[in-house]
Amino acid sequence: MKRSEKGITLVVLTITIIVLIILAGITIYSGKDSIKRANLEGLKTNMLLIETKAREFVENASFDLGINPENATDEMKAKAQSELSGEDKGTQVTVSDSIASKLTEIGISQEAMNNGNVYKLTTENLKKMGIHDVESNDEEGWYVIVYNVKDITAEIYHTIGFQGKYSLTEIEQIQL
Repeated sequence: MKRSEKGITLVVLTITIIVLIILAGITIYSGKDSIKRANLEGLKTNMLLIETKAREFVENASFDLGINPENATDEMKAKAQSELSGEDKGTQVTVSDSIASKLTEIGISQEAMNNGNVYKLTTENLKKMGIHDVESNDEEGWYVIVYNVKDITAEIYHTIGFQGKYSLTEIEQIQL
């Protein structure tokens, strides 16, 4: 009697399903890792774009103060301040602003806020700076610039951050 070997056996079907489940698990795990890496790179890119524009502002302000900032006239100081502030450059943050406590939590000093060196950027500010398709608000997190005219630096912060890191300097150190 000849036996017909049509179809597949239950054992082969079970092995095939187990292999597919293992492959799906590996794919999902690597997919999550890829998404996490993409989010980190997106945040870094946005912060670097903002930093580039902010450095331009702080360099202009430093230039306006002259070679010896301690001897700068009131007119020079006003001109330097106008390089950092304005409708398209963000809103100056003071310690009395609603966002101030969050900024203190993420590492921005009250002294920097008191000195007028901290600016919160809105989505509209970013667009006026030439940075499009980047959101800066309560829901997506605020981008904040801390200027240091003396050292000619600008540190960029994001209020949501990534893995408990909020400044560009800290975020650049993250290895995934």
